[in-house]
Amino acid sequence: MSLVPAPAPCPPASPRVPQVLPSLEEVTGLYRELSQHPGLSTACLGPDVTTQYGGKYCSLYTEWSQRDLARAESIKSCRQYLVFHDGTSIVYAGPAGTCCEIKDELLSRESPSGALKAVLRKAAGKEKEKEKEKEKEKQFLEVWDQNRKVKSIDLTALDKHGSVYDDDQFGCLAWSHSETHLLYVAEKKRPKAESFFQSKAPELDCTTDEDLERPKKPDAPVKGEQFVYHEDWGETLSTRSVPVLCVLDIEGSSVSVLEGVPEHVSPGQAFWSPDDTGVVFVGWWHEPFRLGLRHCTNRRSALFYVDLTGGNCELLSEDTKAVWSPRLSPDRCRIAYLENSALGPHQQCSRLLMYDWYTEHTRTVLEAVPRQAWGTFPGIYCSALPALCWAADSRRLVLDTAQRSQQDVFVVDTQTGATTSLTAGAPQGSWSVLTIDRDLLVAKFSTPSCPPTLKVAVLPSAGQEAQVQWVCLQDAPPVPSISWSIRTLQPPPEQEHPQYGGLDFDAILLRPSEGPTAQKPPLVVMPHGGPHTVFSAGWTLYPAVLCRVGFAVLLVNYRGSLGFGQDSVNSLPGNVGTQDVRDVQLCVERVLQEELLDSSRVALVGGSHGGFLACHLIGQFPDTYHACVVRNPVVNIASMVTTTDIPDWCLTETGLPYVPAALPDPAQWTEMLQKSPIRYVDRVRTPVLLMLGEDDRRVPPKQGLEYYRALKARGVPTRLLWYPGNNHSLAGVEAEADGFMNIVQWLLEHLRC
Repeated sequence: MSLVPAPAPCPPASPRVPQVLPSLEEVTGLYRELSQHPGLSTACLGPDVTTQYGGKYCSLYTEWSQRDLARAESIKSCRQYLVFHDGTSIVYAGPAGTCCEIKDELLSRESPSGALKAVLRKAAGKEKEKEKEKEKEKQFLEVWDQNRKVKSIDLTALDKHGSVYDDDQFGCLAWSHSETHLLYVAEKKRPKAESFFQSKAPELDCTTDEDLERPKKPDAPVKGEQFVYHEDWGETLSTRSVPVLCVLDIEGSSVSVLEGVPEHVSPGQAFWSPDDTGVVFVGWWHEPFRLGLRHCTNRRSALFYVDLTGGNCELLSEDTKAVWSPRLSPDRCRIAYLENSALGPHQQCSRLLMYDWYTEHTRTVLEAVPRQAWGTFPGIYCSALPALCWAADSRRLVLDTAQRSQQDVFVVDTQTGATTSLTAGAPQGSWSVLTIDRDLLVAKFSTPSCPPTLKVAVLPSAGQEAQVQWVCLQDAPPVPSISWSIRTLQPPPEQEHPQYGGLDFDAILLRPSEGPTAQKPPLVVMPHGGPHTVFSAGWTLYPAVLCRVGFAVLLVNYRGSLGFGQDSVNSLPGNVGTQDVRDVQLCVERVLQEELLDSSRVALVGGSHGGFLACHLIGQFPDTYHACVVRNPVVNIASMVTTTDIPDWCLTETGLPYVPAALPDPAQWTEMLQKSPIRYVDRVRTPVLLMLGEDDRRVPPKQGLEYYRALKARGVPTRLLWYPGNNHSLAGVEAEADGFMNIVQWLLEHLRC
């Protein structure tokens, strides 16, 4: 197959006087300042306390994460608040003391009564090896009662299993309703392995006939197992292979590994059954082999129940779908969970189902929504339901979901399927539910110019939800000199999808409102990755700092993004490299026409599928863009399919069926290559900065290296940054900070700022 021929050289640019942007030293200060804004990750409400005057209050425990540039790590801190309420409204709410850093906590969970707290903690231990001491991380499970630690169990020393899972994919830390046991997920213990030629110290032969008849010790090393390959669950889950369900008896300080889980599934997201006699869990199929699970809500899975006494396991849901995020109602009668179709797009518009524990009947509460329409429920687009999402009446639940380019909170009546927005009258931006308990609702809110703030409200009674009143507990002042807006675009008739016509899409435009470039700033275009994700109108560090530096930033939610209906999602597979590319280009051209922006200084910044689009755009529209930065980009789908942890993505997005046992035929290889940006490499003239994570399992760094070599061979100005210890997201604090500064340096250099 021949590549697209290179265009004629473009005429030399006319001389101009560029507007001066801040120096790199000033940019460093801006990044340092804005990166200090913490993110809100967890909230937990304590039990109600009645005062001597009859009023009620409760404590609110929150956890925040923040980048520490000096230590080059992300730190976690906690802060307590007091919330006074009368059951229908918030009377007063405010902080109770300052925040403090949390060290070495992996998981924590309050007991149902609020009297106890379980904490999974890591600690450095020491083991002797050849007379030298080396550090080995140990894990302890602690139980706290008010102000004292009453239990500290060394799980590593018990040696019942491997490391406990602290991720949000499999991991859990669940109290039994009786508060006597704790349930968690850990890696299955592997037998010790040794070389066939392992030498041992000679021992006196005192073997008796009885010794010969005894079975070998279960922990005896196994020869020939040293280098056996163990599958894992891919990106960010490379230490997860065979999860097991474990129960800690708090009184006896003993751990047991549950039996009865089917051999063909990997368990996770577990909790206790209503009567504490068993465990409910999600089981993911791992046959014929494991596929990457992170950000993939399309993996075949089902809801199971295993009996603790007999070890019997039964199926509670369909076994041909993808299910996750089960949540037990306060009255312990119903389980709500999310469901997608197995395979297909990795993220979709999900269904909400409910299983009745006593009637054993499952029904659909909310179906997938084909088209989004304002004033109606947009559909469910979320990675998980809140850990506590049920209202006190055990009939309603709350969730947050994308609604086009913003995120809102809704309450769902699980009996009728009726939905009501709890943020319709609130400021526009990004709302996320943190928790709800006894109808006290805690959420976080942010905008592109305002870092996360903490909000509380009382959920009104059924039918009155629209009257909800939000109270701000922890404010964050808006970042100055950033204005933003959302615009909607309609593709021209010739670019309409033949099956899914009439679809539109959004873009969020940030622009500096002050400074030397405010009148006519250079433009940075940022298409999102996925491709089935979405930019919501919330706080994101990179766009905010770029805007403060003096760039306008365009965040494009092309067709195929979440929040616009399942039809929009379905329109993109088979059309990557054309539909999404044209949407971004249309958006750029329209914004340059309608806004006062410097069309001679337009750049692209994108990661993953956003990098795929950036590489396509500089090849298909080389005259538009003057600088390009790509982070772990997909550049050649055909060469990626055999190395990624998600080979199904390569075929699905190309428009081809994925069958685990099938190998692509020559026509399919050709189709994958035809849709890849490497096809247009001969047309690229734009200087390109590549940023690659050495440990990326999703888009392996060889993708970026392939593009780097192709550009170098063609004389295109190219630079490559290689980040050890970083995976697909390049989210390590040091890599993130260094990456941003290099982005700005590249833009300043090649946009002649």
